[in-house]
Amino acid sequence: MPAADLVLTGAKVRTLDPARPHATAVAVRDGLIAAVGDASDARDWTGPGTETVDLAGAALTPGLTDSHSHPVWGLDMATGLDLSGVTDVDGLRAALRGAGRTGGWILGYGLDHNAFGGRPVDRALVEDAVPDVPVFLRLYDGHSALVNGVALRAAGIDGPRSFAQRSEIVCDATGRPTGHLIEHAAMALVTAVLPKPSHDERRTRLVALLSAMAATGLTGAHVMDLGDGDVPDLLTAVEATGDLPLRLRLAPWCMPGADVGALDELVALQRLRGRDWLVGGVKFFMDGTVEGGTAWLEHPDCHGRGTEAFWPDPAAYSAAVRTLHAAGVRTATHAIGDAAVRHVLDTVASLGESGRLAHRIEHIETVPAGQLARFAELGVIASMQPPHTAYTRADHTDEWSRRLGDERAGRAWRCRDLRDTGAYVALGSDWPIAHYDARQVLATARVPRGAAAAGRSLTGLMALEGCTTHAAVAAGEQTVAGRIAPGLRADLTAFAVDPVDAPADEVADAPVRLTVSSGRVTHRAL
Repeated sequence: MPAADLVLTGAKVRTLDPARPHATAVAVRDGLIAAVGDASDARDWTGPGTETVDLAGAALTPGLTDSHSHPVWGLDMATGLDLSGVTDVDGLRAALRGAGRTGGWILGYGLDHNAFGGRPVDRALVEDAVPDVPVFLRLYDGHSALVNGVALRAAGIDGPRSFAQRSEIVCDATGRPTGHLIEHAAMALVTAVLPKPSHDERRTRLVALLSAMAATGLTGAHVMDLGDGDVPDLLTAVEATGDLPLRLRLAPWCMPGADVGALDELVALQRLRGRDWLVGGVKFFMDGTVEGGTAWLEHPDCHGRGTEAFWPDPAAYSAAVRTLHAAGVRTATHAIGDAAVRHVLDTVASLGESGRLAHRIEHIETVPAGQLARFAELGVIASMQPPHTAYTRADHTDEWSRRLGDERAGRAWRCRDLRDTGAYVALGSDWPIAHYDARQVLATARVPRGAAAAGRSLTGLMALEGCTTHAAVAAGEQTVAGRIAPGLRADLTAFAVDPVDAPADEVADAPVRLTVSSGRVTHRAL
């Protein structure tokens, strides 16, 4: 074979390729795996221009993929004060008093619903802490926010409104807006008047973020948005002066009310691509979140909410999926509640055999046993985020569990049950909802937290497959990625410990020695 560009030796290679499960050396040429073998083979792979790296016993696996992330839109979401450590209202008030300003606003993110101690989310709880400055605080779920009166006035919000999608400006009995904004359309009224970073600032932050992601072993991400539509221009600008540290696969949103023209535009977007990014698929929302009362449930939550879909006409959602499917476009649908999951499965079932392995469901936080087998039967990929379990509690005293009740909370994040039916389960972080660290995804899949702790966990091998082979299936890339085999894309991650056999807590903070994305070294710590 021609000389390789990169040869990795001294490794304990887990190829996830049934034809050759283990090896000690790998050769890379032109962004692809050129050869897999042992140290004795490496001499035949090298030439004058070959870079040889001795991994000194590190465990080499297929490159990790985050199957659900928001690295570009998340830059805006994760701006300002990190409130993820706030546990009660007093702590929130103290954080706001000491907060810096961004363009004259106090911005915050990551605020846990549990910090309100079961009380309604209301600006009255924080208004006097910052009475004269507009405040916009995203709750951790990304589907709701708390704003104060100054911010409401800046956005021209003085009462309830109607939206084409399930969104709400929460108002009290007198019609006064409480400052609690639920779902995207309601929040967009305020985000439209927030200070915006410059193009150069966003570009610099994006490269830094993607580099940090690569340092945790990530080689790619399935990006579940297209931002405000300027993301292709931003990615093109990055690639004009360098390479993306991660390969990105983006899915623009299809929202309620989309007509034939809007669907045609989504199909046309699938042609957009750069060296290491492309538009590949479309993202839908079938519901919202449990904590926000917008998850679509078969039976109401404890507040009598959760009985409506995000699409006011669920049949219109199904028709849009069928139209995109006929055009060869893959879809991913956010579905947290059991009714939402059922409706998406029913929609894919209507596609017949051609729908197999072409569509996926995101999140799936609570699903009854009767729906589990349908994922494998229909070939629907389950895309799940184990770190989300940390927002719940084992004793069901958290907001998520209280809303659902013990029975539904008892079937939280059933990753292992889905795997055991034969379903593909792709794993991700949903950054910035949870941290992007891929090692945390692997570890939490093996030791779920909170309400999911009583359930069955994934094995180390299953967790690794969720970020590699199953992630490849979720993207329709199973013939070109996800394994270490000749001819496949050279995505590789080298760990100081074996992520399959090492205890989960060791995997969670294991040093990543090397990350290779499409044949390029994007992180090195040797």
